[in-house]
Amino acid sequence: MRYDPGMKPINEDADRGMQRPGRVALTRRSLILGAAGLTSLLGPATAAYAGIEAAQALRVTRYRLTPPGWRAGHRLSITVIADLHAGGPNMGLERIRAVVDIANLQRSDLVVLLGDYFATHRFITEVVPHQAWAGELARLRAPFGVYAVLGNHDWWHNIGDTRQAFADVKIPVLENDALLLGPRGARFWLAGLGDQLAYIIGRRHYRGVDDLPGTLKRIDSDDPVILLAHEPDIFPKVPDRVALTLCGHTHGGQIRIPFLWEHFVPSAYGTRYAYGHVIEGGRHMIVSGGLGTSGIPARLGVQPEILRIEVG
Repeated sequence: MRYDPGMKPINEDADRGMQRPGRVALTRRSLILGAAGLTSLLGPATAAYAGIEAAQALRVTRYRLTPPGWRAGHRLSITVIADLHAGGPNMGLERIRAVVDIANLQRSDLVVLLGDYFATHRFITEVVPHQAWAGELARLRAPFGVYAVLGNHDWWHNIGDTRQAFADVKIPVLENDALLLGPRGARFWLAGLGDQLAYIIGRRHYRGVDDLPGTLKRIDSDDPVILLAHEPDIFPKVPDRVALTLCGHTHGGQIRIPFLWEHFVPSAYGTRYAYGHVIEGGRHMIVSGGLGTSGIPARLGVQPEILRIEVG
């Protein structure tokens, strides 16, 4: 279902405009000051390396797992692209083409896109129009298709053009919706959640358009479920019914320095869901470190990555 901005969100905390615990999002001012402090603390050479790491490093990170609720013998491969943040200096059009080429080389059964598709920081040197980044993503190929969810930056800065860009290239956007995919005997549900921080309603106050209960109600068979969500903070509410949750948003902290890392993780839970394979109570989630940057065009200790996940 396409979310109607006039609808009342189901998220109870968001409905009441409650302040979410902890640090949810960094302000532009704090990031700029942090960048200046980073340069003075570590020196120009390290700061320059952080810029190079963001613009030139790229790895394929692989995971293999068989979570509870997944059928024995049912194998599924997934390529994950998160937090593209298209725009120079670190994610210009040529680099996006390289990302798509490498993603296609993985030859996965399914490709998922986890939100935040264009850069919004003040240091942009190359503007990549929506039609351009979407056109490159349209080259992605997978037998079971390519599917997207939307992120907070998409909502905060240009949600209309983002929706239109995906519509133009015929990549489905899942918002509180679920689809049954795969051949008979090896089917699975792919569910996509609306963004949890869609509307800024005050300092560290957000109203989401996420409806986890409504999304799960659309699942009407006992086939396993893979849930896509931009922010990982939904994970404590995800039931055992979901075999695997896939998220982005955190950039793995983006600037991963001891004693400073937690301040760069945009999550209410600090570093608990910052990066990687998380297992809690038998439930599984994988958080991508993403590809682009937010606030400042630099990464340190968290290389840009594409995920290749083998389930089963």
